Amino acid sequence: MGWIRRNWTAAEADEWTKEDVLAIIISPLAYVTLTLGVALSLLLRREGFVTLGIGIVLTALLHWIIDPKLKAISEEYERKQKEYLQQLEKTVRWEA
Repeated sequence: MGWIRRNWTAAEADEWTKEDVLAIIISPLAYVTLTLGVALSLLLRREGFVTLGIGIVLTALLHWIIDPKLKAISEEYERKQKEYLQQLEKTVRWEA
């Protein structure tokens, strides 16, 4: 799947791309198939186990597609938060 981008900067990850569209399409399919698969599997129906397997594959695919974007945005947020806390500590300087 070379057409799925795996490396992102925070600014690039914040833009809407085809990966976001794929995640929007796959996400409800994954959740519905997982829900139906679990329900039918609890009833010991063969199609339930197949549906559950499809749901697991869709969930793994969803994670594989969208996780690099989420990590890029999260890393940028953590960096900004660390800088803010360091600046705040310099400004306030709590003393016991």
